[in-house]
Amino acid sequence: MEARNYVESQIIGKNKFIPLRMNSSSDTIIQNHAKKCILAIWFSIGIICGSSLYGQKQPNVLLIISDDLNTRIGPYQGYDHHTPNLSALAAEGITFTHAYSQYPLCGPSRASFMSGLYPETTGVLANQSEVGSYKTSNPSLSDHPSLAGFFREQGYYTARVSKIFHMGVPGGIERGEAGDDDPDSWDYAYNVLGPETQSNGVLELLSPANHNYGSNFSRMILNNGNEYTQTDYVATSQAIAILESRAGNKIKKARNKIKLKPNSPFFLAVGFVRPHVPLIAPEYCFDPYAEEHLQIPPVIIGDQTPKMALARRNSKIWNMNEHQKKQTISAYMASIQFMDAQVGRLVSALDRLGLKDNTIILFVSDHGYNLGEHDTWSKKSLWEETIQVPLIISYPWNSKNNGQNCTTVTELIDLYPTLAELCDLSDQQPKILQGKSLANYIKDNQPFTQKYAAYTVSYKGKASSVRNENWRYTLWENEASSKNEELYHHLNDPQELNNLAYHTQYQNQVLEMKALLQSFKNKALNN
Repeated sequence: MEARNYVESQIIGKNKFIPLRMNSSSDTIIQNHAKKCILAIWFSIGIICGSSLYGQKQPNVLLIISDDLNTRIGPYQGYDHHTPNLSALAAEGITFTHAYSQYPLCGPSRASFMSGLYPETTGVLANQSEVGSYKTSNPSLSDHPSLAGFFREQGYYTARVSKIFHMGVPGGIERGEAGDDDPDSWDYAYNVLGPETQSNGVLELLSPANHNYGSNFSRMILNNGNEYTQTDYVATSQAIAILESRAGNKIKKARNKIKLKPNSPFFLAVGFVRPHVPLIAPEYCFDPYAEEHLQIPPVIIGDQTPKMALARRNSKIWNMNEHQKKQTISAYMASIQFMDAQVGRLVSALDRLGLKDNTIILFVSDHGYNLGEHDTWSKKSLWEETIQVPLIISYPWNSKNNGQNCTTVTELIDLYPTLAELCDLSDQQPKILQGKSLANYIKDNQPFTQKYAAYTVSYKGKASSVRNENWRYTLWENEASSKNEELYHHLNDPQELNNLAYHTQYQNQVLEMKALLQSFKNKALNN
């Protein structure tokens, strides 16, 4: 199909229209004429400025968020057949290999990176379903725009499809609810009413000790051809419809108003719920992951491992046998492949509509996920697998970094200032933002001049962890005591099997990392 030309003139959002005030009603004609003149002037300036940004129009933004996705994808593990579309996106962008979530749970993490603030600052330290997100939890932030809300303030057309802030999966999604969304963020919001546990298939419980379908392990293998019924497929179709609308040209001489902000760039946020449980995918997605060929991580637990670090062990929550563990891993991988196919549909639509060359694409997950490492499963833990997230950014105006890996430690709260700067809006961004911008590296290949670290909390802030280039330090109950600390040297021990926190020769390193963690905590609590 021939791609349409995207010919809409872009207006820089930071240009503000100044209202005219006249006291005499007899001046109405003059007032209206003056308004039209000023509008024409600003419109012309917008076209000039918009077309000069990096030699392009004002960029569009496509933000894609996966749910509960760890780094078991092609760009990180090297098996591109598993996620061919994410691998293709990585080949056209940058893969950040050391990106970390600020909270390994959906609600707090999403409120954090959408606000650009640490969870202890937002006050969102658990999943919640009250509309308003961090603005409700911390009323002092009621005027602080979310990432999307900021772009909306700058004149962008902003749209949300499915889960961006927290929504219950299943449950809330099955009712078509908005969850704890921030309505101020969007010109248009679409809540998918997905079938989830009520899908046309057989739902198999894989975790005998847990019957909560939002936190247990279960799977459903759909008949091929039924994928169009699923939440992420429906979300992708709606997102493509939005792209069609933004790219389409108005019919000549038509008088009907078909677009909101017709001359504005778009900020489109699309949320995929897979691989969040229940693990649902069509049969063809399960075919590559035969259970008999899957390996369960060996259970290796050091003598110095704190008890709280093992709170998510299988025997404590799920009680799966070996076969059920393999079924869970198989279903998780199948769900990823189904999600990857939706990414492919989205990016293909961008290309077909002639939008791709003027759109920044950012793919990310809200946090990682354990699949048996340390015999722990799911989220909430503070292991590397639970906190590390995939992060891929495609920036069409600099191809020198395409296909490259960036090893600098980054945080999800870096996304807000990064996108603001990539769209030439840094001067307008809120001063309260706590992350750093990655834009100079992305657009100009400028190397990072200092070492960075990432800060994460869990269990409502009672546990915290800090990760720098070589080390991870974790503190439980926010108090150092016997077997309450962890220190891992990632160059020698990437699987975090040997806790060095109580080794005499590493006490200076413990003190250094503890001080680093405290500096982050002070920043988060005192902002």
